[in-house]
Amino acid sequence: MRPMKSSLLLVGAGPGDPDLITVKGLRAIRGANVILYDALASPELLKEAPRSCKLVYVGKRRAQKEFSQTEINQLLVFYAERYNQVVRLKGGDSFVFGRGHEEMEYAIKHGVSVDVIPGISSSYSAPSCAGIPLTTRGVNESFWVVTGTVSSGKISDDLNKAAETKATIVVLMGLSHLEEIADLIFSTRGPHEPMAVIQQATLPTQKVVVGTAATIYRRANEESVESPAIIVIGKVVDLRLVLESNLDNFEKVHARRS
Repeated sequence: MRPMKSSLLLVGAGPGDPDLITVKGLRAIRGANVILYDALASPELLKEAPRSCKLVYVGKRRAQKEFSQTEINQLLVFYAERYNQVVRLKGGDSFVFGRGHEEMEYAIKHGVSVDVIPGISSSYSAPSCAGIPLTTRGVNESFWVVTGTVSSGKISDDLNKAAETKATIVVLMGLSHLEEIADLIFSTRGPHEPMAVIQQATLPTQKVVVGTAATIYRRANEESVESPAIIVIGKVVDLRLVLESNLDNFEKVHARRS
């Protein structure tokens, strides 16, 4: 086995709010020689890097890819061969639909030592910041986190299976298929199944649109919801709480049906 080269750190940047990165992740950024970062990583975090740190944008958004995954893998090894501490900064958690394992596997095969610093995933932090509990006693017993789009461009088959349960469903990267997803929920759980779409979760620009399987697609269009956004499906959406200016005062808000 080839000897390990300098360290590569896979750092989860969290759901958007730069204050939600872990202490360990922030320490890694402050000690980095090179940072390869995604579009979803907060620019505020990059300001924490040393002035001498090389910043390399390798972001990928739907229909907009600066680099292929193969090229990103190669860049990680390229910089790890030349610098002591390379940080791969990815939105959310790199092991939750973030392809972090692929990058880790490639780097290790090329003799690079890798450490993983988990991040807070939007799959559970976005509903929390929108006042939606993923689990509530007497309402549901589990939650499913499903990708909204697989490599073929279609929705995941797991969505069909999840829809047949009573579980809360959190759909990542599914906004482009919202109409199709709503139709699926309509046919399996009925037209009144609560749904929510959360745009730019944890940021000051966060937008939450609530409705049902019958209304959510129209309401999201009316509110001009854009990516990044996640979809939450289940009875827990009706339990949404909105935090008022007085931090001790919560008001229960029922989803608007019309």
